[in-house]
Amino acid sequence: MPDTPAPPPEILGDEPGSFPRSVLAERHPAIIRQVRDAFPYDPGVHRALDALLASCLEGVLEPLPADAHDGRLWRAWGLDDWSGRPWFDAPWLWSESYFYRRLLEAVGYFGPGPWQGIDPFRPSKLAELDAPETGEELAVLDRLEARPAEERAHALLHGSLWGNRADLGFRLSDADAEERAAVPALVADDSETLWSLLPAADNASSTVCIVADNAGRELIPDLLLAAHLLAHGRASRVVLYVKPYPYYVSDATPADVVDALRKLTGAPGAAAGYGRRLWAALADGTLTVRVHPFAAAPLPFERMPDDLRTEFAAATLTLVKGDLNYRRLVGDRRWPATTPFADVTAHFPGPVAALRTLKSEVVVGLSADTEAALDAAEGRRWRTGGTHALIQVRG
Repeated sequence: MPDTPAPPPEILGDEPGSFPRSVLAERHPAIIRQVRDAFPYDPGVHRALDALLASCLEGVLEPLPADAHDGRLWRAWGLDDWSGRPWFDAPWLWSESYFYRRLLEAVGYFGPGPWQGIDPFRPSKLAELDAPETGEELAVLDRLEARPAEERAHALLHGSLWGNRADLGFRLSDADAEERAAVPALVADDSETLWSLLPAADNASSTVCIVADNAGRELIPDLLLAAHLLAHGRASRVVLYVKPYPYYVSDATPADVVDALRKLTGAPGAAAGYGRRLWAALADGTLTVRVHPFAAAPLPFERMPDDLRTEFAAATLTLVKGDLNYRRLVGDRRWPATTPFADVTAHFPGPVAALRTLKSEVVVGLSADTEAALDAAEGRRWRTGGTHALIQVRG
């Protein structure tokens, strides 16, 4: 990145009153309590969860058990550097990721034992899939089917962008509302560049990688977009990257992909058609689900291993979904918001697009006017409230 100044330090969780500190000091304890109540765990699990709670609030980062199946990986990712130090002293990205690894250890996810392989977040994931709002969003697909392919593509891209805040009916009924807003919800929009990187018809071979974010009502729009790309020749193959185990409460795993497909195939109307096409695409290999240990690593994508680098280098385009993946893509640092997106993603081995609602302070690629307007209207809340989003592309 020759034109970009030296990056600022990584974000830590030690600043009183900061968003990262609130996550470590408030959100993580709340998650432990939520998980404790989600299943009839035995006393041993309760004791382990209580110990993790005490550690988060007053203790230090402790090493994994000596026989942990992924101990070697975590040591390579920096565990020895941070063990014995307070949670707040480690880089925020690192301590957040390690929290979820320790939470799974506490509930016996990696076994052996009765709770081995049981997703502690599964009840909340399924409740979201079964919520009435999910059915209402899927019903919009019936209206969308009558629209031209280009308009459908635009709506499905925005559905994937906004996840469970998607309102495709609104997009269809008032397409100009975004432009009329005093401070647009979409703070950067490279969607035209995104579409230009994909073939316009099925006369070319192309692979689109989608690095998924959340399960449930956020994963379904990702799958719908993948189905559209395959059906209209914008991709001859889609690779969906999900987490190898439960992570960040709602991040998608292979089991969540199956649950989302079952929700689609069991829905009425056009949604079921999407579900059947996606099911068939998995069977014939045009849609592939991929897991990799690095998907749950506490590191930026700049440090991805060579096998992943080779896969993304061969892709026509990689869509990086969500807030956490954005932080990993650009680096979890307090960049000036006007730092060019292309500069901080120059490390990525192929064309890349970020689809992200803003839920943390890291952001790049904005114009000075946009940043000033947002700050004047909302202070710094626009960075973390999930009310704004962006589509940024580096070809």
